[in-house]
Amino acid sequence: MNHMINKEELKNQIILALNLEGMQPADIDDAAPLFGEGLGLDSIDALELLMVMDKNYGIKFANKEESKAVLASIDTMAEYIDNHRTK
Repeated sequence: MNHMINKEELKNQIILALNLEGMQPADIDDAAPLFGEGLGLDSIDALELLMVMDKNYGIKFANKEESKAVLASIDTMAEYIDNHRTK
């Protein structure tokens, strides 16, 4: 049975991968958009997030549209990881 991802752990991985110095997991709202008006990430950051998901959870995406929906927020990433992780 899959265990639920720890959102705190996911946020730490994102902070490390994106070098968001000075940010704490608590600074990132689970439901806030990661791109645009939320955390303000860009397409380079999106590639980093995809690498985090691949390296840590064994998740690869077939197309950009699918990954765009998943990377919308911490909540959407965590839900996708819970349902699709291979490690």
